[in-house]
Order: sequence, then structure tokens, then C-alpha cells
Amino acid sequence: MRPPNSTRPHEHGDAEVPLDAASPVGRLAATVERLRREVVAAQAEAEGRALIELAKGILVERLRCGPAQAARQLTELAEQAGVTPLEFAVEVINQAARDKMSEVTEAFLAATSATPDTAGESPAVRLRAAESGALAADDAQAVADSLLEQALRPLGAVAVAIWAAGPDGSLTLVGSAGFSAVEAARWRYVPPDVATVARRGLTERAGHWITSLAHTGLPSIGRHQHPDGGRVALPAGTGGRLHGVLEIVWPDPLGPQPQRIVRQVEALAELCAHTLETYTQLPGAGQEPRVLPDAAELMDLADGLHDPALVLVPHLDDSGHLVDFRIQHVNDRFLDPAGRPRAVVNGALLLETYPMAAGESELFQRLERVYATGEPFRAQRMNLTALVDQVPLSAVADISISRHGGSVLLLWRIEDEAARLASLLQHAQRLGRIGGFEENLLTGEITWNGQLFELYGRSTSSTPVPLEELPAHAHPDDTGDIRRFLRTVLHRRRSASAAFRLQRPDGVTRHIRVVAEPVLDTDGRLFAVRGAYQDISAQHWTEVALAATRDQLAHTEQQATERNRLTLQLQHAIMPPTQAPLKVPDLQVAVRYRPAETEQLVGGDWYDTVVLPSGMVLLCVGDVAGHGIEAATSMVVLRNALRGLAVTGAGPGQLLAWLNIVAHHLTGAVTATAVCGLYDPARHTLRWARAGHLPPVLVRAAEATPLPLVKGLLLGAVPEAVYEEREIQLAAGDTLLMYTDGLIERRDRSVEESLSHLLTTARTVPRTLDQQLDRLLTYSRSDTDDDTCLVGIRVG
Repeated sequence: MRPPNSTRPHEHGDAEVPLDAASPVGRLAATVERLRREVVAAQAEAEGRALIELAKGILVERLRCGPAQAARQLTELAEQAGVTPLEFAVEVINQAARDKMSEVTEAFLAATSATPDTAGESPAVRLRAAESGALAADDAQAVADSLLEQALRPLGAVAVAIWAAGPDGSLTLVGSAGFSAVEAARWRYVPPDVATVARRGLTERAGHWITSLAHTGLPSIGRHQHPDGGRVALPAGTGGRLHGVLEIVWPDPLGPQPQRIVRQVEALAELCAHTLETYTQLPGAGQEPRVLPDAAELMDLADGLHDPALVLVPHLDDSGHLVDFRIQHVNDRFLDPAGRPRAVVNGALLLETYPMAAGESELFQRLERVYATGEPFRAQRMNLTALVDQVPLSAVADISISRHGGSVLLLWRIEDEAARLASLLQHAQRLGRIGGFEENLLTGEITWNGQLFELYGRSTSSTPVPLEELPAHAHPDDTGDIRRFLRTVLHRRRSASAAFRLQRPDGVTRHIRVVAEPVLDTDGRLFAVRGAYQDISAQHWTEVALAATRDQLAHTEQQATERNRLTLQLQHAIMPPTQAPLKVPDLQVAVRYRPAETEQLVGGDWYDTVVLPSGMVLLCVGDVAGHGIEAATSMVVLRNALRGLAVTGAGPGQLLAWLNIVAHHLTGAVTATAVCGLYDPARHTLRWARAGHLPPVLVRAAEATPLPLVKGLLLGAVPEAVYEEREIQLAAGDTLLMYTDGLIERRDRSVEESLSHLLTTARTVPRTLDQQLDRLLTYSRSDTDDDTCLVGIRVG
């Protein structure tokens, strides 16, 4: 039986079970726990004594007293202040140091009133203890252990990694705590340009704070241990140089931190910078040690270069931040854009001497980056700007920036503008097929470029052709133009140009334009002529083709205009806008025809009203598909055919059936819609049929309704078709309207909506039928510019 207050480890986990303190295992566990507490207490006591001894040394120096008296003063002052000697010692150190760690500890003291935490120490004591442990550590691994145990675990962090930055942009893990040995070995080295959390900390000056690593997708050490935890990566640098990165790991997502926590972490990163600065100078630090030249050797190196070079050294402010670079040396190839001697530039600050370096080119930012990380920078065709008498002058140069020890070497090579422009001119002459020449009239010397020899079809070893011999190389018909050109240049001494056909030795004729100007000496005498030839053969033949095309287009336009004119004449001859009134008892008949607003849209709309030999009145409207002369001529065929068929006395259904045969077989298979009606004056009835057309509209007693749809295909669609008939009894005062779709059709409305508007307009019945038809045309909302036919009858 075990006593109830004893414990022992559980076989399947970390949970504890009662263990017999009197047993051998219980006594061994108690001994181990006691020794562990003694070790922790001894470490804390040693760190506390170190801080107290440091404070005593400060009091010895300030009070001009011995160590014993300083110890008594420290104890008495701590009692008067009501704090422990260790906390008072930290306050003395803060007052004496006035460094960044002092600012952080003071912020903690103000935020926590220096009350002990769960470990029995104030935050200020923990920070100074961490600083003491870091400065006393032999390597970066010991620094990582000290930072995690003394300063970061109380903040909830569980791991820390210290990365050293290589001059090539690589990262080397030089110290870690809280990670397994296997994980640390896997992340011993990170090649350049690999995106990790530490890489973000190296590139962002304010550090990279991550709420949850899982949300970023960035790889990093310990990712599988704490996939959802927060991360902080801060650059570790001093004096403007970045030596590495401090990465801290939290087990859970990290929310926004108070300013005092942020400042504490930044102070810890600065502590790491001092260790990393020493680490990168030691052999075996992840790479072979490099012997860096001193400033004198770097200046000798710059003097041996053929390009302008500046040797720059960092210029720091009182707080140790990089604010500028001092020009330590300029080599013999250097030329100041403002014409200042090299002695004036030597020793001056870069931004004071060249303030535009911080402008659009971002040259100063590039220098800062190279000095901070050690990674060299190369750029081609970078724009450099300098102020000369308050006027910005720009130049294009290839730039090279590299760090050598504590100095930076800046090299640039100005682009040869003359060579670039000469090359550009050669390409322009080649693309434009232009050849240049210059002829000295006094010596007879003639200079041609290679393009001109090619235009003439001559080898570059042959003799150039003088201007006076130009007529001999031209087409005989162009001799007069060339002689006038030569007379203007050589005798009148004015610039001139001429176009001619050049006959080459190989039998090829090229169309050439020559431009020349006289060159006069100081006495106004002509001594040279310079100019250029341009091959305009392609342009000439293009102009000829364009001229022929324009002529053809004008002829086509004239034909189209004439065709439209004839079509309009034909349509207007058959379809006059109004028609002489029919003389039928108790019936008024009126028609309206509105042609298309655009001549190109001349269509096939038609109407007809005629009294047949039987006394019946034929009423019809139709619309042939399409526009132009074909639609107009097909309309004439159908209209006349219906007139001839109507004298047979057949009903409207039979008339449309016969008219369908005509449309399908005798008109080139055109299609059309139509409404055909026969009015009986004696009975006041209307029999009607439709072929795919909108039904007539009946206006009775201020109500307008369309007649019911009857079956009937459009004309010409099939060889034979049957058309249904309907009969309607009309009363005195009734008005019947037949129309084509040009009256109501709109591009943005359905047929039903357009018909509804027509019915609304037709309900208002003016005094006469003509007024009603005119009103319908006036208030029509059609926007298709199509022809419109409108037939109306009124009984009474």
C-alpha cells in the first residue's frame, strides 16, 4: 500500500499518480526535484549578484567611495525606496546606462509598478538578467537559451531562433532554443532567395509580426510543432548593418501586442546583433572566413579601376542609426557633374553633395540595403540625376554597389550617348531606306554612307556619283525636275527636294526622293552640299494603288447612288404618299406612305385600295423582306399580281394562296407578309385574311382592339399554303386600320409593347380619317427607319 500523498509517473503519459515518499523511487525523485530547485535558485542568485555588483561599481564611481560603503548605500537606499536590493540595483544600472534596454525596463516598471511576477522577479529584473546572460554567453546558442528562459517564456513564447545573415543573402541558424535537435539540424542553412519567416524579418525594417503561421503559408523552423502559433521575426542590426534575424515562436495565435512588449522584443533583437556581429567575424561560422580589405586597400582598389568610383563610409547619428554616407575617396576617373574639384567632394556627405540620390533613382536606398545586408547590387541603364545650378541633369549608367568590411564601393559606367545615337541613326536609316551624302565642291571629295551605296546598287568600293551627274542616272522623263533641283541648290543656294526614278546598273528602277541643302563658309560662299536620298518605291506604288482604289470606290459609290435614286423613283411612282380618294357610298378611304429616312433602306412596303368590277373594295398592305432594288421590284410584282387576281371574284384567303404561288415561283423565291381584305359596301362587312402580317386594328366607340389572329404563313415560304378567312360586321363610325411594321417597330421594345402604344394612340378619334392617319404617323415611336404603309377606312 502506498501513502495517499505520494506520487509516481504514469506509464502512458505525463500525468502523475501518488508515489510513496519512503520508497527508493520516491526518495530519488524528491532528491532530483530538490537539486533542480537548488540549481535554478543558484542561477538566479548568481545573475542577481552580478547585477548587484554592477550597481555597486556604478555607485563607487559616482560617489567616490569604496566597495563596502557602496554596498551599505545600496542597502539603505533600497530600504528607503521600499524595494528589494536587486530591483534597486537594476534601477541604478538603468539610470547609468540610458540605453534601449533602460527604456524598455522603465516602461515595464511604469506598467507593472515593479511588482514581482509569478517567478518572484519584476520584468525589469528579467530584462537585465537576460542582458547579463547574453553578454556573458560564449556563443549564439547560449544567447538563445538565456533569452528564452529569462525574458521570453514569461511572455508566453516557447521557442527562439537566432539567424546569421550571409553576404549572399543566405541565413544560417547559429542558435536556437525550444526546438528539437533534429529540427534545428534540418534548418541549419537556408539558401538565398528562399521565402521564409526569417527572410521577411530581414527585408522589413519594422520586423514581421504574424498572427498565425498557418495563414501565411511560409515555411519556417518548428512549423510542424506549432502550426497555428504566432511568430515574430525582427532584424538584428547595429549602426545601419543587419547581422541577422531574431525569430520568436508562440504556441497559439498571437494577437496585437502592447507597445511595451514590442519594445522589449526589439531590445532583445539588438542584444542578438552584438553576438551576431562577433559570430560573423569568426572562422567556421557556416562559411570560410574572408579577409576584408581595410579602407586604405579599398581606396587603392578604386584608383586602379577604369570607371568612376566612390568609397563610402557610414555616417551615424547620436543614437547609432545610419543617416548618410561620407565620401571617403573618389578615384581619378571621377568627374563631378557640377564641375567641382575632387578635393571638394572628398570628405563630404553623400546626400549633401548629391541630394538627388534619394530621389527617383533610389540610389541611396540601394546603398543602405547593400551596407545593411552585404548583398551586392547590380543594375543596367539606371537613371542618375544631379543638380547643377538648381537644374536637374540626368544620365543613364550601369551601377555596381558592394560592401567591403565597413565601407561601400560605388561604381558606375555612363552610357556612351554618342555611340548610342549613332547606332540609333543607322537603324533609322536602314528602316527608312535613307542614304546620306556630303559633297565638298572645292575639293571634289564625296562622302556616302553604306545605305546610299545600296540604294544606287553599287559596291562600297566604287566611286560615289557627283550631284551634277545625277541626270545621267535618272529616267529621261525626270531630267527636267532634277535640273531645277540642282539649280535651286547650287545657284540659288537654297534647300530643295525632288522625286525621280533612279535607273541602277542592275536594271532595277527605284523611285527616289532626294533632299539637299547648301553649306556656306563665313564669307557666304558655297563650298559643300549635304543631303539624303530616300527610297520611296513602296510609298509610290502604295499611292498608285490607293489612287486606283479611290477611283474604284468613287465609281462604286456613284453606281450605288444612282441605283438608290432609281429605286426611290420606282417606289414613289407606285407608292405615292397619298392617293386620290375612292368614291364609295358611306365609306371613307385614306392611305399614307412614309418612305425610309435613309436612302440605303429603301424597302418593299406596299399598299393598295381599289374598287373591283363587282363593287367590292380591295384593301391590302404588304411588306417584302429586304431592302434595295430587289425588294422594290418584288413589291411591284406582288402588288400588280394581287390586283389582277382580285378581278376573279375570289375571296381574300384564295387570293393570298394564289399570291403565295407567285411569290414562291415567279419572283426568285422572295418572302413577304400581307393583309388582304374585301369590303362589301352593301352589307358593311369585311372579309379578311393574313399571311404572317400583324392583324388590322378596329377603332369603335373610343376603344381600339386588334382583330383576332387567323392562320396564314408568310408569302413565298412554301410552294402551297392555305389561308384562313374571317368576316367582321362594321357599324357606322367604325374605323379599320391596316399598317406595316414600320409604324410600330422598335429595337428596344417587344412587338406586344409597341402594339399597345399604337392602340392607346388610336383610341383618340379626330374629326376626319386623314387627321387620324396623320396623328398615328406623328406619334409613332418607331426607330428602325423603315418604310411605313398605313390604310384606313371609316364607315358612315
